[in-house]
Amino acid sequence: MLRTRTCGELRTSHVGETATLCGWVDKYRDHAGIVFIDLRDRYGKTQIKFDLADNSEIQELARHLRYEDVIQVTGEVVARPAGLENPKLDTGSVELLVRDLKVLNKSKTPPFEPDGQSVPNEDIRLKHRYIDLRRPSIQQNLILRHRLTKVVRDYFDKLDFLEIETPMLGRSTPEGARDYLVPSRVHEGTFYALPQSPQLYKQLLMVAGFDRYMQIARCFRDEDLRADRQPEFTQIDVEMAFVERDDILNVIDGLVAEMIQAIRGEQFQLPLRRYTHAYCLENYGSDKPDMRFGMQLIDIGDIAGQCEFGVFKQTIAAGNRVRGINVKGGADKYSRRILDVDMKALVADYGAKGLAYFKVTGGKLESSIAKFFTDEQQQAIIAKMGGEEGDLLLYVADTFKVSSSALSAVRNRIAREQKLFDPNTMEVFWVLDFPLFTWNDDEKRFDAEHHPFCSIHPDDEQYLATDPGRVRASSYDLICNGYEAASGSVRIHDPKIQQRVFELMNISNEEAEQRFGFFLDALRYGAPPHGGIALGLDRWVMMFTGGDNIRDVIAFPKTQKAADQMTGAPSEVDARQIRDLHIKLDVKE
Repeated sequence: MLRTRTCGELRTSHVGETATLCGWVDKYRDHAGIVFIDLRDRYGKTQIKFDLADNSEIQELARHLRYEDVIQVTGEVVARPAGLENPKLDTGSVELLVRDLKVLNKSKTPPFEPDGQSVPNEDIRLKHRYIDLRRPSIQQNLILRHRLTKVVRDYFDKLDFLEIETPMLGRSTPEGARDYLVPSRVHEGTFYALPQSPQLYKQLLMVAGFDRYMQIARCFRDEDLRADRQPEFTQIDVEMAFVERDDILNVIDGLVAEMIQAIRGEQFQLPLRRYTHAYCLENYGSDKPDMRFGMQLIDIGDIAGQCEFGVFKQTIAAGNRVRGINVKGGADKYSRRILDVDMKALVADYGAKGLAYFKVTGGKLESSIAKFFTDEQQQAIIAKMGGEEGDLLLYVADTFKVSSSALSAVRNRIAREQKLFDPNTMEVFWVLDFPLFTWNDDEKRFDAEHHPFCSIHPDDEQYLATDPGRVRASSYDLICNGYEAASGSVRIHDPKIQQRVFELMNISNEEAEQRFGFFLDALRYGAPPHGGIALGLDRWVMMFTGGDNIRDVIAFPKTQKAADQMTGAPSEVDARQIRDLHIKLDVKE
């Protein structure tokens, strides 16, 4: 080894020892012939000291060291003089008095300092990701990711799960997001698809009798990106046979508790809370609500339908909803301009035509529309909303879907602005009983809410033939701090029920056989009852770090345009490669 100690290892117990360190020059200070350098590696930093008057052989080398040079130093570990210790460093009570220096590699002037006070914009960081990855905060994120992955594997190993790899090159079975396609050189005119998830393969493993499967699985989806989404991502993929829904939830409850104990040192109360999909939409406007704060949605339709405010009255007459939230003490925090311009623009993004508001002042409602409400109606609204002096009441009058999504967005924005939650808290719970289908009005058919292999809720099989829109799936999402942290379901194992679901989605027997024939065939050979779930590993690491950008917990992420700034991917390829794949490019100028 080129070193005997790391840069985060030395303590006062090592004083008098000779040590060799290797690392990057992090800080350089020249004090009248004595040079101090903070030497950095992923374990930490150590101050090294060159007394140039005592060692003329290394004088010239030391004076020319600069940021990010890679060096090897050997010397004596000495205690720092009293009063000059650095309590911010674990190694801050000692320094290395260098007697030998070797420059392993000189660095060009870096585009930014990895440990600098100012962080450059993300484009620069991603273009020079190898330098960005030297930043201690990013390194700690990836170290946490490693620890979390090990916790997950150890937990499932104790429960007799087997980690089994599934193929990267498979068949395209398009549903949901777009597939990433890989043309075949050998089979002209055909394509592989990169897996959006190992969904069908892990179900086939249950048919094969493996009983308990898990995998740290790489997945790919060609979809629009955002801060918490990447085109290639990692799942904690799980499947179990001979189980019911609660068996799966209980296993994942234990995993969540194990992860939080290992990473945060906290005991987590089990079982995790469980809410229905309908409850979450009614009270929070979202199927992944952030429950670190209150501000629930409240329906005032019984009052709105009797008032003289046309928008409210007409909305109720059309069979729609008037719902609102109470921003406690918000009357003086949000100006008319913010409410009429910023907030109105926010709800418009979700299809709402406007945002009505009242301020509770002097026991009454103050607003440009307050005149359309009698004193009794105003008091009824205040009572129903739990209004107090200085509160701000915000309303959206629209369909259930629009009012839900618009008010959920307003609720989340206000919570962030007013710091209504502790960012270090983790609120984890289950959302159950999603609808099996959503109606596709454009194509006049049902689409699967999750995917077409979700089993039917045991209480709703009777509605499959008479009222499919009423059928609930035996599916479940795990929510943490407003993020979907996991999603899964019990699967259909009866080929007859699977065929009926396909029929409701306007997938003919011929099309089903073409797209899923290998899987449907497997169901006919003794498929056991089974179910599973997938947890987003990247997202869990992001939540544990307290961040909000998934790219900070992935070693080499893509931008929001699915590009790799560092390597230049995606890129053009050699014409011969295109020719070998038997494809032609039709690129618009």
